[in-house]
Amino acid sequence: MRVARDVGIATATAVGAPAADPPDAGPSVLRDCADAEAYVASVCFKIGPPRLVGVELEWLLHQPSAPEVPPDPAVLVTALGPHTPTTLDPSSSALPLPAGSAVTVEPGGQIELASPPLPDLGGLLQTVRADADALHHLLAGQGLQPQLRATDPVRPAVRILDVPRYRAMEQAFDRLGPHGRSAMCSTAAVQVCVDAGEQGDVAERWAAVHAFGPVLLAAFANSPLLHGRPTGWKSSRWACWQRADPSRTVPPRISDVETEDPATAWAQRVLSSPLLLVRREGAWEVPSGVTFADWVNGALPAPPTTADLDYHVSTLFPPVRPHGHLEVRYVDAQPGRRWALPVAVIAALLSDSVVTGKAREACEPVEGRWTEAARLGLADQPLAQAAATLFELACDRLTALGAPRWVADDLADMTERQVLRGLCPADTAVEVFADRLIGDLAPDFADNSTRKPAPPEGETS
Repeated sequence: MRVARDVGIATATAVGAPAADPPDAGPSVLRDCADAEAYVASVCFKIGPPRLVGVELEWLLHQPSAPEVPPDPAVLVTALGPHTPTTLDPSSSALPLPAGSAVTVEPGGQIELASPPLPDLGGLLQTVRADADALHHLLAGQGLQPQLRATDPVRPAVRILDVPRYRAMEQAFDRLGPHGRSAMCSTAAVQVCVDAGEQGDVAERWAAVHAFGPVLLAAFANSPLLHGRPTGWKSSRWACWQRADPSRTVPPRISDVETEDPATAWAQRVLSSPLLLVRREGAWEVPSGVTFADWVNGALPAPPTTADLDYHVSTLFPPVRPHGHLEVRYVDAQPGRRWALPVAVIAALLSDSVVTGKAREACEPVEGRWTEAARLGLADQPLAQAAATLFELACDRLTALGAPRWVADDLADMTERQVLRGLCPADTAVEVFADRLIGDLAPDFADNSTRKPAPPEGETS
C-alpha cells in the first residue's frame, strides 16, 4: 500500500505531456479537470527505455509461540534498530538495508522491503535476497518470523500502526464493510515494478501486464485461509482488496487496457475515483461520495493542488498502478525465497517483444478472468493452460537475462510440480514448506489435489 516512489524507475518526462512543476515551484492549484488529467498523464506514465526493474516484498509476521498475538510496535523498533521507519519511530535514521533496500511497516505490522531499481534481473534478485536475509535475521532476533501465506490464517485484522493515513483509510473502508481492515492489516503481496517503456511501446506493455494478470494471480495464489478459516478462495488477499472499495481496486475495463492511450484512460479514472481522504492540519478529513473531479470543481472549500492529486493516486489500488513506472500488484506473497519467481516471470515475459506477443496470445482465452483466478487458481483449466505457456516461455528466457541458478531451478521446479499439474501454492499444504526464511524450500511438494475443495460460494470474512 505504500507509495512506490522509493522504487520509482523511469525519469524522463512523458512525450507530448506538460512538464511537471519545477522542484522549487511548489504544488500548483488545480481549477480545471483538463489540467488535472494532463498532470496525471505526465507523472504516471514516464517515457524512456525499459531498463530497470524493482520489487516490493511484504511479509506478515508472527511469533511461533504465540501466533494469535499481533506484532508489538516496540518489538519491531528493537528488531529493526536504525532501519526502523519513521512511522514507527519519528526519531529513527531509517537507514536502508546493507544492499540498499528500504524498510517500511504496513498497518497490521506487515514488514515491507522496497528494493532499489536495478538494470539487470540477476543483480536485482541477488540484492533483494541479501537484504531479505539481513531483514529476517534482525526480526528473528526478536522471535518474529514471516508467515508462509499471503493472508493471516489466524488473527483478526488489527491495526498497530497509528498514523493519520491509516486512521483515515480505516475510517473510509469501515463505511463499506469489514474487508478494508482485512486488506490493510492481514494481507501481503509481491509487487513488481517495471518501466513503462518508450513512447511507441507503452500501450503494449500496459496491455501485456494486464493480460498476464489473471494467469499469474492464479498461478501464484497463496492465501486460502483468513482469520481462522478457509474462505473458498485460492487468493483471499485478492478477494479482500476487491471488496474493500471496488471504486479504487477493481481491474480496468477491457477498453482501458487495450487503448492506444493508456495515460489518458488512467487519468480519467483517477479523476472519477472518490477521495479516500483529504490531508489537513490536525485531523484528516474522510469525505464521502466526493470524486477528485468534484473537488476540482469546488465541492470542498479549498481547491486541490498537484500535491493533493499525487496523494490521491497513492490511494488507488488497482491490479496495475502507473506511478511513473508500472507497479504490478496482483501477486500474492510467496513462501521462502519464492518471492523471486513472479519477479523473474514478469521480467522475462516483458524482455523480448516476440516473447511478449506469444504470452499475450496465450492469455487471450482468459482475458478478464480475475475472479475465476482468485477463486479457483489453476484448477480453472483455461487458466492452467495459459500458465503452462507463460511459465515455459519465462523458463526459456532466464539464462539470457542472467538470472541466478537458484531462481532458474526454483522456477523449473514450480513449473513441473505445480503449474503443469494445475496446482498453485494455495493447493500445497503449508506444513511441507521448509520452515526457513530465505533458503531452499523442501524438495517435494505435498498437494491437496485429493482433498475436497472449499465450496465456490465460500466468502471471505
